[in-house]
Parts: sequence; structure tokens; C-alpha cells
Amino acid sequence: MATSRGHVLELSGREVVITNPDKVVFPEAGHTKLDLIRYYLSVAEGALHGVAGRPMVLKRFVKGIGQEAVFQKRAPATRPDWVEVVELHYASGTSATETVVRDEAGLAWVVSLGCVDLNPHPVLSEDLDHPVELRIDLDPVPGVAWPQIVDVALVVREVLTDAGLSAWPKTSGSRGVHVYAPIDPSWTYPQVRLAAQAVAREVERRAPALATSRWWKEERHGVFVDFNQNAKDRTVASAWSVRATHDARVSTPFGWDEIDDVRPGEWTLATAPERHAAGDPWAGMDATRGSLEGLLGLAERLGPVDKPPKGAGRRTVTMPLIEIARARTKSDALAGLESWKGKHPDVVPLLEAADILVDGMRGSSSLWYRVRVNLQHVPEGQRPEQSELEIDHDPWAGYRGAQRRR
Repeated sequence: MATSRGHVLELSGREVVITNPDKVVFPEAGHTKLDLIRYYLSVAEGALHGVAGRPMVLKRFVKGIGQEAVFQKRAPATRPDWVEVVELHYASGTSATETVVRDEAGLAWVVSLGCVDLNPHPVLSEDLDHPVELRIDLDPVPGVAWPQIVDVALVVREVLTDAGLSAWPKTSGSRGVHVYAPIDPSWTYPQVRLAAQAVAREVERRAPALATSRWWKEERHGVFVDFNQNAKDRTVASAWSVRATHDARVSTPFGWDEIDDVRPGEWTLATAPERHAAGDPWAGMDATRGSLEGLLGLAERLGPVDKPPKGAGRRTVTMPLIEIARARTKSDALAGLESWKGKHPDVVPLLEAADILVDGMRGSSSLWYRVRVNLQHVPEGQRPEQSELEIDHDPWAGYRGAQRRR
């Protein structure tokens, strides 16, 4: 219903006002904010399964997906009185009163704020210290084909099964795969992260040519088994979340029996509702919660993690890296990279896809982008020296918070 206040939806016994309902969020696909909200309502059962009762970071694309998102931990001060919040405390000594979604009205409200994907913490608001799931993010380096990601996902499943846990896969909504393992809420964040790290190390041990658990990006190959998404301050786009891609891809659950037929771009805002209507592959997930004892035992058997060598106050870089750009947006960062390439035409053909390192870095409230080049495949005598950055953006300029860094 359209009113002077905006488009009003009657959901869960409440009125939700949708401001700017006709605002185009996905320019290439032509999807508006109201289209996005209607999508979430069409998959509400599955979407709420992943977010209901959990504190959520609001990742707001206030200017559409063509601009960087703003990460808002604190719930808006002006909000409907029915919107729940809960206070999370972090090791840094900071805290944040975060939004908790319970129903369809909550879903519509956060999307109306500019959220495209939903980013809940892995805990319930009733117990903020004990996660209810372990999350593994399979992140392929550039150039890795989908069949290799599938092979690594199957090894992850094998490791989790051997440890007595069930494994539930979904597409990331980009190029990778997320695998969740439901757990009893009996384990602390450090224990869950240690268990996830053990999964990554064991996957690397079983499939060293396909996967890596190496933390430093320049040392990775194949598929990075990212275990750090289990740290207390991390969130992951939940199941049935639409991602900020040009084709509005959806992070979609699937069954292990169909993994060979899955393609990353298959499910979108337009096609995922039909799949959800046929049955959510994650519907039985909550009944499979298990113990971390098996993985913590594995971590003990694997022994201490090799730590990178330290230099004078910082780690010793083991690869011949040069930094190209620090930029506010990804497009600016890539423009800086192209400028550098134009200055070094003899070097560019020697680089492999994985040698170009583009990192989305968390700033005070939004992402900024760093570009580095690994010169490992360039003969030593032909390697360019580190020079002034093509773009030198300081994401912490004017910020005096405890986490300021350069």
C-alpha cells in the first residue's frame, strides 16, 4: 500500500514502511528495493532459519551496489519499538547494540535500510558467548575453476564427518562455497575457531595440491580454507542472502548429492524463490547439532600451528611483494593497477592470475581496497622496485579510535 510515508507492508501483525521502494538497487538486472524485499518475503522461512534470534551487522548499500557498503554494527537510534536489539562486547573493550531479526517484518525493515545481504553472528541473542555453528568459507584464488572448489568441499565434508559432525553446503553467492557444521552451544569462540582451523589444516594435509590453510594471501594456492570467519567479530552472509553482484546472485543451500551440477551463477534473486518453494535443503539442519570434541582432538594431534617468522616488529614477508594502491573503492584500486601495468608492460605477461592480490580491508565503518603484486614469477633482475603508490588513500584519516592503523 502506497502512502505519503512510503510503501507500507502489513507483516507479522506490524506495519513496515518501505522508503523509496522504486529505488533501483541492481542496475543491470533492474531490480528495485521493493523487488528485493519481495524476494526475501518469498524465501522468508529459509532466510529466517539463518538469522532469526541472532544479532546482525547491518551491511547497508545506501547508494546501491555500485557504491561501497557501510558496516553498521549499532542498530539505528531511530527504529520501530518492536525491533529487538542486544549488546555485544568485544575483546577491544568496545561494545555495540546490534539488531536482532525475528520475523518477516524484521526482514523487510533491514532491507528497507539498504541491506542487500544478511550478516548474522553465529550466536543466539540468549547466549552471546557460545556459537551454534562452525563456518568454513572456501575462497578460491583467481584462476581456480569450479570443479576444484567442489573437490575441496567434499574433503571438508569428509573431515567434518570423520569428527562426528554434519556438513551443510551453500554457494557463497560469489565464486566459492560455505560449509556449515551445526554444533551444541557449549563451546567458546576461541574453541570454535581452533576447531575450524583444525579442519583447514587437515583439508590441506589430505589435499595439498588443491587447498591451503595459509593465512597470508601471497602464500596461498588453489582454494583457501578460511577458518577465521569463526572469530568473534566476523559475520558471513547467511543462507538465501542476495549478494551485491551485478546479477543479484543468492547464497543458496544445496545438497551434497547435487554438488556436481551446481554452478555459482545459477541461483539469483529471480530464480532462487522457485528453488526455495521446492524445499529448503537446510530444513533439517538444527536437528544435527554435534560436539567439537573430535575436532579439538584433531587440533591437539596436529600440534601447534607454524607461525610466520617475525621481523622488527612486523612479520617477515616471504614473497617478493610490492604494493600498488590503497583506494577508497575497488574501481579506483583497479584503475591504479592498470596505471602500474602501463608502466611495466614487460612484467605483466609474466604474472599469473593469483599474483594480483586485491584485498578488501575493513576500515572504521566501510571497506577500502589494497592492491599488491607478487613478483614470484618475474626473474629477479626484471622485478620493479617498490615505488610511490598509484593511489594512496588513508582509510583512517581523521579517525582517532582505538583501532586506527596504517
